[in-house]
Amino acid sequence: MKLWGGRFKKGESKLMEDFNSSLPFDKRLYYEDITGSIAHVTMLKNCNIISEEEGNAIKKGLEDLLSDIEAGKVLIEGTYEDIHSFVEINLIERIGDVAKKLHTSRSRNDQVALDMRLYTKKSAIVIKEYLEKLVNTLNKVGEENPYIMPGYTHLQRAQVVTFTHHMKAYVSMFSRDIKRIENAIDILDESPLGCCALAGTTYNIDREFTAKELGFKKPVDNFLDGVSDRDYLIELSGDFSIIMMHLSRLSEELILWSSKEFDFILIDDEFATGSSIMPQKKNPDGPELIRGKSGRVYGTLISLLTTMKSLPLAYNKDMQEDKEMFFDSLDTVSKCLIVMERIIATMKIKKESMKKAVKAGFLNATEVADYLVNKGMAFRDAHKVVGEIVLYCEESSKAIEDLSLDEIIKFSNLFSQDIYEFINYENSIKRGIKKNM
Repeated sequence: MKLWGGRFKKGESKLMEDFNSSLPFDKRLYYEDITGSIAHVTMLKNCNIISEEEGNAIKKGLEDLLSDIEAGKVLIEGTYEDIHSFVEINLIERIGDVAKKLHTSRSRNDQVALDMRLYTKKSAIVIKEYLEKLVNTLNKVGEENPYIMPGYTHLQRAQVVTFTHHMKAYVSMFSRDIKRIENAIDILDESPLGCCALAGTTYNIDREFTAKELGFKKPVDNFLDGVSDRDYLIELSGDFSIIMMHLSRLSEELILWSSKEFDFILIDDEFATGSSIMPQKKNPDGPELIRGKSGRVYGTLISLLTTMKSLPLAYNKDMQEDKEMFFDSLDTVSKCLIVMERIIATMKIKKESMKKAVKAGFLNATEVADYLVNKGMAFRDAHKVVGEIVLYCEESSKAIEDLSLDEIIKFSNLFSQDIYEFINYENSIKRGIKKNM
């Protein structure tokens, strides 16, 4: 049985039936489809479009179907065209012809638009919760490990920072991601139910009721736009892409830091793997997989933009292509956020290794220049003097702070004993702009 076919002389070919079916992937919308139908039939009953008896029978049938699906008594499978067909046909088999009144003043166009908005809103809220948990963990781990470490530009040691401040940089990134998700939820929070195919209905329905019943702020303003809008999926796919970019950047640092060349952290065994041939290896596969999965999420954004870029109003079957890629993107981001939070929560920070890297990197060179400027030297001249000091230190295999006063004063007579306190790494952290670390 299909929900259409009266104007056709020939049946749909098996090839087209398989090609057209979306049940294998849109079956995850069963909860939204049934709850949306319950709200719709309640509205039909309240507006006297169907009788109270009919409305109650349909609502009870829908509730029982939902209960049986969630209990595993009914499996969502078979040759149905989509989840909407599955629900309606199963309802008819359960309660008879009265179920055929469920679709009054509704099209699959506004039905699928409703299902996707409900599902996407719920899922976006979950993504926000995952982000918040990751932010809390980054803050916690950062504050528990306030150790000095090298800060980098061009992947070269630049200035001394703290591990705390480094983690808080990612707190800032993911906090912006939270705001973007909140904005997307706010924009999509409108109900398309009642738009029907594209131009509403002749029935005197109550769109305000169904919008409120389903937890939306309001009904959409325009029917044509309501059934064909997929901006919210594109916006969230863009948000997901930025989240994955941030996760990938963090992953890259964890991968570098866990190498013997850096040796700043130890990734917990739960999120690493070994080599099948080299027994000494401990590979950071968790962060590597997160880094690698960013591409598939970026692909969703480009694919959705390409699908929508030339579609005339209103609904077109091309829009069925939004689901598989968006679901995959959503699942990918969810898993990556969960795994990254656990990686951060369980990794060990190597305080002494980071301190050793700071000492070997001349990371107080800028402070030496600042010292000379405070003594009256022009910064450009101070920059040249300190460059000469660094060159001398490299040739002598010494750190700047290890030079004797007699050695350092050869470069400028402005140096005195207080230079050592000024370029102390901990003092550098406490001074100036680094107070917010």
